[in-house]
Amino acid sequence: MGGLAVFWNQGDAVTRGVAALLLIMSISAWIVIFWKGWLLRRVRGDIDRAVPAFWAAPTLDAGRDALIAFDRERALLPLLGAATAAAPDGTLEAKGHTDSQLTRRLRDALHRVLDQLQFGQVLLASIGSTAPFIGLFGTVWGIYHALVGISAAGSMSIERVSGPVGEALVMTAAGLAVAIPAVLAYNIFGKMVASSEAELEGFAHDLREMMTNTAA
Repeated sequence: MGGLAVFWNQGDAVTRGVAALLLIMSISAWIVIFWKGWLLRRVRGDIDRAVPAFWAAPTLDAGRDALIAFDRERALLPLLGAATAAAPDGTLEAKGHTDSQLTRRLRDALHRVLDQLQFGQVLLASIGSTAPFIGLFGTVWGIYHALVGISAAGSMSIERVSGPVGEALVMTAAGLAVAIPAVLAYNIFGKMVASSEAELEGFAHDLREMMTNTAA
């Protein structure tokens, strides 16, 4: 922290801007990490409880009530709504085959749910991929700024160079400190989303089979 404080005090507008940008990126990443970690664990728990409760219900209405009770993040209810909806009369959708209509509605509902679960992944990926280079840019600029200042002072020695250069290198470490948690979280959340996606696809497939058999 002392090196960062000295670097901030001795830096110009560019170095301070880089440091502020890394701080904003770090705060944003951790907000997304905590929020998505909470959300995806909650969704997974909802799926594990809601799906068995739905299929154990005696009627479709009772199954919907079970989903309402357990599906707190509304990951499953949109699929049920799509499976039981009817195409508006007078539309091209209504002219299609019933099975095709059902498949299309379930696919669209599944995509909307997955978009909800994947929200924030792009931010984590962007921070993880750009933060090290932003930190490196801050280091290069800090070294340049320090060397210009030392040269203007008219005194060049290893002692006068090593201090400012070492302080500038802190920016590279800061960039890595921002990027590493974002990359790890992105990979972990990707696996969690993929696991939930498989469960949702299975539920959508089973809903389609049930509604097709009911219609027949």
